Amino acid sequence: MRPDRGIRRLALGTLLAAYPGPVPPQWAIDLVGDGLAGHTLFGTNVHDPEQVAASTTAFRTARSDVLIATDEEGGDITRLAHATGSPYPGNAALGAIDDVALTRRVHEAVGAELAALGITVNLAPVVDVNSADANPVIGTRSFGRDPDRVAAHAAAAVAGLQHGGVAACAKHFPGHGATVTDSHHELPTVEVPLALLRQRDLPPFAAVVDAGARAVMTAHIRIPALTGAGPATFSRAALVDLLRHEYGFAGAVVTDALEMRGAVLAAGGVGPAAVAALAAGADLLCLGARVDAGRVEQVASEIGTALTDGRLELARVEEAAGRTAELAAWTRTTGAASPLPPRLGYAAARRAVRVEGTLTGLGRPLVVQLHASSTVAEARVPWGLGPHLSGVEQLRVVATGTDPATLRRIAGARTIVLVGRRLHLLPGAADLVTALAAQHPVVVVEMGWPGSWRPPGIEAFVTTYGASHANGRAAAELLGLTTGRA
Repeated sequence: MRPDRGIRRLALGTLLAAYPGPVPPQWAIDLVGDGLAGHTLFGTNVHDPEQVAASTTAFRTARSDVLIATDEEGGDITRLAHATGSPYPGNAALGAIDDVALTRRVHEAVGAELAALGITVNLAPVVDVNSADANPVIGTRSFGRDPDRVAAHAAAAVAGLQHGGVAACAKHFPGHGATVTDSHHELPTVEVPLALLRQRDLPPFAAVVDAGARAVMTAHIRIPALTGAGPATFSRAALVDLLRHEYGFAGAVVTDALEMRGAVLAAGGVGPAAVAALAAGADLLCLGARVDAGRVEQVASEIGTALTDGRLELARVEEAAGRTAELAAWTRTTGAASPLPPRLGYAAARRAVRVEGTLTGLGRPLVVQLHASSTVAEARVPWGLGPHLSGVEQLRVVATGTDPATLRRIAGARTIVLVGRRLHLLPGAADLVTALAAQHPVVVVEMGWPGSWRPPGIEAFVTTYGASHANGRAAAELLGLTTGRA
């Protein structure tokens, strides 16, 4: 058995931590020197490009092969552009366009931007097939509902990111697209037979393995036919028998954040969750966003205790740390690609917009944006048409607290352009739109996953397939509400 110091360093080599604020605290740098695999950057760690580059340099000074990860999916999930919204459309928009070469170029641009700042792993792309319109956490993060289309774009995204200079981490294995609950808050259960899982959810993962993805992220979801009573993150049947042996994946298996309720509820705490994930075949354990030195030491200690009491075998933890080191070695030898055209994302977003109905005679309408809460994955990123409007009045309202007659009175003779996200799921939205359209010209702009719901009586239904800065500008331009171009 290794000495205690060796066990601690071995355990740290399987952990991806995080820290508060834009400047890395000394403990975060010291842990890297002690063997911590790396850190994940969240929006709270990002102020501007120069500051991010300084942070990654500080970590690399402590250890040259440190992993620096982030969730830069494009579209609704962005860390680098969390203050303004992403300049790229997300996966749903790219899937709607269905130009695989464009998907690769967009992801290559994202990868090159990350690599230039010293970020080495992108916790993307999402390759889940969004088969449930009521899915609260995937939605526009998915390339769509067709497994073949998702598979083609997933492979292109992986190739683009890695050519851009960062390791791609495809998520969320074995597929989060059929869930109707959010694993950030509870443990979703998907009752499907393995045959359906293979037909619907698994083809994109086979595609990213074939495309050479350096990492795959697990899902905190329970699929009884595959994972039994626990989530995929704790299932050897999912991570070893299926992903490694059947699909031949040889890279790093990365967990989704172990602080998420889906994992914590199943394991009884972050420390036990880390042990369970390692035992199941995971290699790199994301601790989450709320991390301090105490949390890291607690988890490392739990792993050390598990090696002593028999819950973990030394060879398994050495294997996990070895795969994480291999991932870090790959990132050290990969250079960033040349930057792509800076307006690539805006042009792509314009290609994604779809219109059902007729857009004529809008003039200077009244724009009404319906408040929609953000998911934990999205965080609070600005969205909507507001930043792109020129000479147009906009109101922001809550659907359940808004009187249709009041909006009609404010609008007068003007058309109402009602902007929302996931309107088919938003409380009060359907009733508000229906009541307005019964007596007033209304155009709906859906900036989330559109679903199949279409309100009766409206002039037009505009779908952007995302709410990024690029998506908002594309919609505003289509409606003739902005005079500038990105």
